[in-house]
Parts: sequence; C-alpha cells; structure tokens
Amino acid sequence: MPRKAVKDSTQEFESAIRKADEEFYVLRLYVTGTTPRSTLAIRNIKQICEEHLKGRYDLEVIDIYQQPALAKGEQIIAAPTLIKKLPEPLRKFIGDMSNTEKILVGLDLRTKEDRQSEKSKRQR
Repeated sequence: MPRKAVKDSTQEFESAIRKADEEFYVLRLYVTGTTPRSTLAIRNIKQICEEHLKGRYDLEVIDIYQQPALAKGEQIIAAPTLIKKLPEPLRKFIGDMSNTEKILVGLDLRTKEDRQSEKSKRQR
C-alpha cells in the first residue's frame, strides 16, 4: 500500500505568504462628505494600505452624497464602509477603520492566530 506524502506546513505557510505578497487589492471606501468620521476613515485606511499593501492596492474613495447610485448598487447602509473587492472573498467593514488589527485580519493580511500570538507576547 503506497504511503501518502506528508505535507510540510512550513512550506505551505511560506507559499501562502508569497501568494499574499503578490495579490493586488481593490478597495472602495464609501464616505459621507468631509465629516470628521469620514476624514478619519480615509486617513486610517490610507495608512494601513501604505504600511501593508504598498504598491499592491487600488483605493477608490466614493462620497455617497456625490454618487448615491454607486452606494445603492453596493447596498451601502452605513458610512464609512470599506469594501474589499479583490482578492476574493468580498468583505465589508463599517466604521472609521481605526481597528487596524480587525482590518488586517479581514483583508487576510494577518490571521487571528497571529493576532493572538502577538497579544500574548505583549502580555509577557
């Protein structure tokens, strides 16, 4: 009986990281004018993108007051809302984008396990 090959989890992990490093992100941020919350969301998501996706993202900021049809088409019910169009799966985030860890996990740039590991390191 032939033996099944055992997968090397280190190789799989490194392959997943390389793949994530190569993926291009298409993001849309829906805001409501120049309110303080909208301004904060724009600043926060731009900072996250520059730190973690430099050169690998397209961020489109859409003012739903100026383009209400786009918001309706995406079924935006609150603003600010960030939509990750690519890479799939599609994800939506609501708020001022100040919870960087939640955004990174949602964008698949960091796993929940990474977050828990970092948290336990800080508690030591």
